Amino acid sequence: MHDELTQKDLQMMKEELDYRRIQLRPQLLEAVKEARAFGDLSENFEYKAAKQEKNRNESRIRYLENMIRTARVLKEEGPADGVGLYDKVTVYLEDEEDTETYQVVTTMRQDALHGLISKESPVGKALLGRKVGEIVHIQVNEKYGYDAKILSIEKGEDDGSVPLRGF
Repeated sequence: MHDELTQKDLQMMKEELDYRRIQLRPQLLEAVKEARAFGDLSENFEYKAAKQEKNRNESRIRYLENMIRTARVLKEEGPADGVGLYDKVTVYLEDEEDTETYQVVTTMRQDALHGLISKESPVGKALLGRKVGEIVHIQVNEKYGYDAKILSIEKGEDDGSVPLRGF
């Protein structure tokens, strides 16, 4: 579930929340005040842009507060010889005759374009706990699935190098 986070996820979220509340919020409020002083608000692009940025920050603050409040802390240790959280996994995709490398992360860190896959994704679910040499079936949806062979597992840890996902 999206509220299953690591201790490092929570720490990074709290740091971002502090930054947004203490540093960014006053700056954005000042920008709105300055833009309001330019006059007619109905045609004031600077005012609209400043309000939009302030609202985006407030929305992110609410999101982070909710995620922190509802979080369940995961144990990061995976099986010694199987795929666990933050491990890099190289797989051979039989249908494409190609290899791919993925790192299994929490939903707050996923970025599929950079090989960071959520433990909740079809690929993440299929890989977790599996061992080198196993062939896993990844069911993408009701009509499509494919097989992948695990070629290698590079054990990893949550060192904070994978950034939080924005919105």
